[in-house]
Amino acid sequence: MRLLLLGGTEFVGRAVAEAALAQGWDVTVFHRGRHAPGPGVRSLHGDRAAPGGLTALAGGGPWDLVVDTWSGAPRAVRDTARLLRDRADRYVYVSSSSVYTWPQPAGYTEEAPVVEGAFADAGRTDYARDKRGGELAVLDSFGADRSLLVRAGLILGPYENIGRLPWWLGRVARGGRVLAPGPEDLPIQYVDVRDLAEWVLAAAAAGRGGPYNVVSPQGHTTLSELLRACVTVTGADAELLWVDPDIVLGAGIAPWTDLPIWVPPGSDLHTTLHGANTSRAAAAGLRCRPVTETVADTWTWLCELGGVAPQRPDRPVVGLDPETEAKVLAGRP
Repeated sequence: MRLLLLGGTEFVGRAVAEAALAQGWDVTVFHRGRHAPGPGVRSLHGDRAAPGGLTALAGGGPWDLVVDTWSGAPRAVRDTARLLRDRADRYVYVSSSSVYTWPQPAGYTEEAPVVEGAFADAGRTDYARDKRGGELAVLDSFGADRSLLVRAGLILGPYENIGRLPWWLGRVARGGRVLAPGPEDLPIQYVDVRDLAEWVLAAAAAGRGGPYNVVSPQGHTTLSELLRACVTVTGADAELLWVDPDIVLGAGIAPWTDLPIWVPPGSDLHTTLHGANTSRAAAAGLRCRPVTETVADTWTWLCELGGVAPQRPDRPVVGLDPETEAKVLAGRP
């Protein structure tokens, strides 16, 4: 298989490149040159947001598959898809569950309504409409049969440059009393970036098209299992102190950002972020590794980097400041 990967040097793109190379695929990576791609790929440079930024792709191919991880202005996806529609067989767009209107009831499927006001030729607006606009751009050039729309949920694992799991690992590694937002048995959904990558390649090679919710099934793990795995792999002298959600919220702590991954039970945030029906992706071969493996491998990768994960400049830094944590824990025995 001949793969063109649009953005293959960080997180999802890097995982897709490694998975494809492991299967013996021929991999071309088109990127801006800000980060070095992994070994074994052909590298092409260009900036999709700049005039003439696709020149390096002109005359290239043909490719069996294009995988695109873009999350900016939809018109960049539009221009690339138009350029490649006669030189690539299939187009995979790594989208997001954020394209669904909020809130969604627990168990929502790919048939759930999506955000309005998204256009394939739009400039950058907000994340949800940008991702939906990217989907529309791919459909416009490749049609429903040749387009695979990967509506990923929370993505964790090695190479994460958003900071969610790396923050928890770093906080637990510092040891001491750790604020753990309750309840302990809070179910969470996520997909390991490597499971996502392997599923994308297999689903595309099988000729699958249309939207898929790509995240672990409900009941795959809980926040307690994830945080206890952090304690285990770091070997830290850390004590998880579980705090009632009302106390956490009352302290002005923001779910998802101040305390990454966590959102309060019963909230619209929780049912939408951790309540997707993933049976369609499972039927198409999605298999999710245990949370202990995701946490352990992310910790190993972090240690190789000296403990500091990369941070995307277009995403906010996440994590709870020590002063607020100490203030909340001061009320606990």
